[in-house]
Amino acid sequence: MFNSIQEIDAPELASWINDESQSFRIIDVREMREIAQGTTPRAEALPLATLPMRLSEFAPDEKLVFICRSGARSAQACVFLKQQGFENVFNLRGGMIGWAHSSLPIVRPEVA
Repeated sequence: MFNSIQEIDAPELASWINDESQSFRIIDVREMREIAQGTTPRAEALPLATLPMRLSEFAPDEKLVFICRSGARSAQACVFLKQQGFENVFNLRGGMIGWAHSSLPIVRPEVA
């Protein structure tokens, strides 16, 4: 089921983040308490359980990168979106664990 998912590794995602000509969104599907510990720059919080209710927030042709702790929940998000007709979805291989192992910047979201 997961073999049809496009994946991106942490260094490649970091290069996308640093390239202002790249148009994409990073969606962190972890729970808010996990996201509070830190996430990638430019990430938007959208817990996996809320994804079906928030589908209208995504354009069908939009480039979306999904992240979670290890890559499993974000892969589920990618499968779900592909089933809904979205083609330009990517899973961060290794999730935030892989991101941290690559010594890439971790930001803590501001608490309102």
